[in-house]
Amino acid sequence: MTHVHNDPADFRSEVLRGFAAAYPQYVERVAEASGFVRAGGPTEGKVSLLVGGGSGHYPSYSGVVGTGFADAAVLGDLFASPSAEQVYRVGRAAEGGAGLVLAFGNYAGDRLNFAVAADRLQAEGIDTRIVYVTDDIASGSAAEADLRRGIAGTFTVYKIGGAAAEAGLNLDEVERVMRAANAATFSFGVAFEGCTMPGADEPLFHVEPGQMDFGLGIHGEPGISSAPWMPARELAAQLVETVLAERPDGANGHAAVLVNGLGATKYEELFVLFGEVAELLADADVELVAPEVGELVTSLDMAGCSLSVTWLDDELEGYWIAPASTPAFRRGNAVATQRSTPRERKVPEASTAAAEEASEASVAAAAVVKRAVTALRDTVNEHKEELGQLDAVAGDGDHGIGMSRGATAAAEAAEATDGGVQTVLTAAGAAFGDRAGGTSGILWGVLLDGIGQGLGNTDEVTAERVAAAVQSAVDKLQTFSKAERGDKTMLDALFPFVESLTAETGAGRTLADAWNTAAAAAVAAAEDTAALTPRIGRARPLAERSVGTPDPGAVSLGMIVTAVGEALAAPPA
Repeated sequence: MTHVHNDPADFRSEVLRGFAAAYPQYVERVAEASGFVRAGGPTEGKVSLLVGGGSGHYPSYSGVVGTGFADAAVLGDLFASPSAEQVYRVGRAAEGGAGLVLAFGNYAGDRLNFAVAADRLQAEGIDTRIVYVTDDIASGSAAEADLRRGIAGTFTVYKIGGAAAEAGLNLDEVERVMRAANAATFSFGVAFEGCTMPGADEPLFHVEPGQMDFGLGIHGEPGISSAPWMPARELAAQLVETVLAERPDGANGHAAVLVNGLGATKYEELFVLFGEVAELLADADVELVAPEVGELVTSLDMAGCSLSVTWLDDELEGYWIAPASTPAFRRGNAVATQRSTPRERKVPEASTAAAEEASEASVAAAAVVKRAVTALRDTVNEHKEELGQLDAVAGDGDHGIGMSRGATAAAEAAEATDGGVQTVLTAAGAAFGDRAGGTSGILWGVLLDGIGQGLGNTDEVTAERVAAAVQSAVDKLQTFSKAERGDKTMLDALFPFVESLTAETGAGRTLADAWNTAAAAAVAAAEDTAALTPRIGRARPLAERSVGTPDPGAVSLGMIVTAVGEALAAPPA
């Protein structure tokens, strides 16, 4: 288990505080953000590389901030994407005038949050590109490479991209080099036991005694197949054979090779494995270029390891072997570019104009909204453990924790906000998205904000207008998330909910009655997701394990709309 912690809810912030204290020569904390930039700030006229993702993977991401590698890092809570707000804040602090590359592993929450942040940065005149890494060959076929997860191969792609930026390439060229590195990178891993979150008594999953799981994720997800324990020589053969099966046509044989430990499989074991891997690769006419063995992309205390191979041409090889100096990785004599005086960057404060325009009717309705958001928080916190257990079947087990963080922050923001319905829901949505992070955080943030936009701050809140606002928000959410009915997501419960709500309010029923009927439809639809196979998200690579268990996002939505319905039916306090 994770032995050293205080309140598990504060784990990320305390990790950031300790890391900043340990390495002031390399990094400086971005004010009011969960991330770092290089000590001294951005280099004027140089492309900046911002890497990020959930905590729990050190030395990714903060450990590779430094000369010849990343310019900045942003971290979410354990195994959860950083929120769009956090990515935006760190991105603004990191940009030096020549553009910004946002790089991360290919996970739904990261893609959604980084995309929203990129849009905000772009709107402010900061040319921003996105490169997500797709090296995990266990999570998708070659034909669907864009769906593959990013695991240990992220380290190589970030290193090559950081060296290209350090060499002075422009934004188009840095993006091109990173995409080429990603296309040439292939990884495959094995787990011997799951990892344990701070404060938890059990790992997110167990590997049966005498077995090993192939095709693991780095967020506590179990492997996609199991096999009996095998000696290092046979394990190496399994890893090498799987990775070499995707050797690109025309590869010249030069390769950057990583044997990565996931946290509890230590260096001596990794060296035993690497000895076998190196021999097998040599037999396959692969020339190893500056190989790395060690803990490069971890998963807390997971027992396991992975093999990554990046096929190098002359250009990629030059950037791979280029000098670097970071807290966790040093190669050669890396000389920092002369830095200019850092520019002060302030995040614009939210406008209060909407609150000043609110009508008396909307302010009165906002009191009901605050009760509803409080009910949302209470039911999520009551069922936090249950939701986490559902998510651990084919995911990383953090759905309950993330939803609890977001719901608690949303309720606090709503209670502290004066104004009409839109103002209160916008504040709640922003707080939910920022504190929860991950996929659930941004989806609930978009949903709450969308309902608020639909209701506004001036008009009377009627049952029909609530149904129309929810429908509008659901439409926006579907466009944003690109999820479809049957994908096994929260939308599989949300669609029946809004369809029922629209029909019931159209038939003249009161809001409370219509809402509760719709909530029952959502709960039934959530239960029905047990029969579905996930087509997107972290559960997709473990589709067979997911069948028989309902989608945790759909289940939590059913719980929430039921609790909100009870709050709507209750007399005012």
